[in-house]
Amino acid sequence: MSSEVAARRDAKKLVRSPSGLRMVPEHRAFGSPFGLEEPQWVPDKECPRCMQCDAKFDFLTRKHHCRRCGRCFCDKCCGQKVPLRRMCFVDPVRQCAECALVSHKEAEFYDKQLKVLLSGATFLVTFGNSEKPETMVCRLSNNQRYLLLDGDSHHEIDVARICSVQTLTEGFPPGEKDMHTYTSLLGSQPASEGGNARATGMSLRLAAPGADGLTQLKLTAGEDAPASRRQSTAWLAAMHKATKLLYESRDQ
Repeated sequence: MSSEVAARRDAKKLVRSPSGLRMVPEHRAFGSPFGLEEPQWVPDKECPRCMQCDAKFDFLTRKHHCRRCGRCFCDKCCGQKVPLRRMCFVDPVRQCAECALVSHKEAEFYDKQLKVLLSGATFLVTFGNSEKPETMVCRLSNNQRYLLLDGDSHHEIDVARICSVQTLTEGFPPGEKDMHTYTSLLGSQPASEGGNARATGMSLRLAAPGADGLTQLKLTAGEDAPASRRQSTAWLAAMHKATKLLYESRDQ
């Protein structure tokens, strides 16, 4: 990939929306697959009362819209300003209590796991039915749209093509779940997320461009230095979380 193409993928622009300033991709096609679209605000005339506590809006009790869900609330029920990076807001924005709680939880992904995915880790990578794995460094691209695999060869996997995920573990039976039921996979947490099992690899099924079938990509942590193994395990745990966000974005 040329530096010119890479720069085009990562280019950003500052835009102003009714909810605040947003730093968005210059080309919409290169937007993050984990992102969320801004919601349509409930029209003022349709919400004479707070949609949480039922307080009547008047000159003293002003109405506010939650930037995440678009509903109307009073200041008491929508007074928190919380970062909302899945919508690319530059500054923290006003959110209702329910949405603020979700955004706080997502902040851990952007502050911790995303950095792990961008840094990358080394895996034994198997494509399709191949019997010979290749040692490759796998990392997420800066615009979060692609898995970049570098070894003797180079591959770019569009994250949006991921259809299903299987986390391979030690100490817990592996189980595959379709993306539409991915949340049930969260019961089998890698040890780095607090579970009893340790992630050893991940199998991804991908929609093949221009084809009806699926292709498989398998990542397995190598039996090398402990530091490298820990990095691979952390990367798998971060990808586990990323796939959940991907499912939520599709279900929006």
